[in-house]
Amino acid sequence: MNTILLHIHEDDEQESRLQAALDLARLCNGHISCLQVTPLESYGAEPYGALFGMAAIIDTMHDQGKALRAAIETRLQRENISWDWRSVNGSVAESITEHSRLKDIIVLSQPGSDRGGTGAPLPLVADVAVHARSPVLVVPVGAQRFSAETVLIGWNGSAEAAHALRLTACILQKARAVHIVEVTEEASGVPATEAAAYLSRQNIHCELHDWPAKGRRVSVALRHAVDELGADCLVMGAYGHSRLRETILGGVTRELIASSMVPLLLAH
Repeated sequence: MNTILLHIHEDDEQESRLQAALDLARLCNGHISCLQVTPLESYGAEPYGALFGMAAIIDTMHDQGKALRAAIETRLQRENISWDWRSVNGSVAESITEHSRLKDIIVLSQPGSDRGGTGAPLPLVADVAVHARSPVLVVPVGAQRFSAETVLIGWNGSAEAAHALRLTACILQKARAVHIVEVTEEASGVPATEAAAYLSRQNIHCELHDWPAKGRRVSVALRHAVDELGADCLVMGAYGHSRLRETILGGVTRELIASSMVPLLLAH
């Protein structure tokens, strides 16, 4: 994870994102690429009469963005971490996806439950995770650090799970303990033993666990596994089913994005 794309936005979870990116950069001897997006798409559909005040609104947004940039750059200069900064205008999710093409990981915040509040993080994870080719680190609300000493891999044999495992192998190599958890009622496709064999060829030793659902939803079973195994973060494939199906019927990815208490490493 040598190049880390960090979303910069003035919300209540900016500090958590920044701290997670710093911890990840130190873990992997990486570089943080800060991306600040002014979300002008919110004003694109305004009628012509409303354009009169739009320039003033945009100027205010840019002034606020400059103040945030100055504060974060001052912080970064004290951290002894390699970093750069880019400021752009446009759709936030599309801009993050576009700028992630040569990045190893994207750091975003878990959407807050207070979606109507001005300080809530933007709900970006689903769009970025589906369209970006880099894994996404979802930082939980209120998180104070990122650690990967004990990592849980949620395995279901899918292409998405395999993709997540491959893309995060460099983090798994830093872990003291790696657990592959297969919720047995949901398992299909590539068996967990093959995932373990793949990791062993990367000099990553792991433990396999069959984890019966016992009537629980898979997301609940995985959260319980995280608690019982003392995992610092959870690696899993994202959106094995379509996002429309997950929105209507519910799904593991959607539920864990909303409820996980530990950082999620997602790949689609």
